[in-house]
Amino acid sequence: MSQAPMLRDLPLEDRPRERMIRSGAEALSHAELLAILLRTGTRDESALLLAQRILNRTGSLRSLGDMSVHELTQIRGIGTAKAVQLQASLELGRRMAQTRITEDPFIRRPQDAADMVMETMRHYKREHFMCLYLNTKNRVLGQETISIGTLDASLVHPREVFRAAMKYGSASIICLHNHPSGDPTPSQEDILITRRLMEAGELIGIEVLDHVVIGDNRYVSLKEQGYM
Repeated sequence: MSQAPMLRDLPLEDRPRERMIRSGAEALSHAELLAILLRTGTRDESALLLAQRILNRTGSLRSLGDMSVHELTQIRGIGTAKAVQLQASLELGRRMAQTRITEDPFIRRPQDAADMVMETMRHYKREHFMCLYLNTKNRVLGQETISIGTLDASLVHPREVFRAAMKYGSASIICLHNHPSGDPTPSQEDILITRRLMEAGELIGIEVLDHVVIGDNRYVSLKEQGYM
């Protein structure tokens, strides 16, 4: 059986690094970009074939980003150094996306709130409940994670939500939490918690503007859905 071609055997213009220099990163496939990060393949396959095998095994870039160093090293051809390099690159990508969004931290619509946390929250394997704390002009003063785990009334207590609101001197808040399933459809518990927080906010004069449920690159605003 003939051996698979290595990158050095490809014409110069077909190698991922040279294609990226010539045409830009956006012109490359997922496998080609991953091959550049890997730099080298194995004795029997090029970095490009190794990258394609990794993507075939994980099924998606999101699944790749969710893997631990230990899980990555279980893939033939991935040692600790490559695993750490992949994790670092994916985390930088997430942070860059979040930084671009938070440079102008005003909330004008539910999508603005969703965009601030989407790249981080959509990857969580457990439910995280957080709040954005706003001033009278809807500028974000801060954000706090209130609870981590299964979302229920005992974990999301108004006392914790509004203690942080008073610390920031906020005029209003927006609540957000993720659904690890990727489906942002609000549950009955989501609706009940929202109404409980709204009632508490009315008593102390801090308005709950919205509760946004984060899925996988999707979100649902309970305000837009008429639950508030």
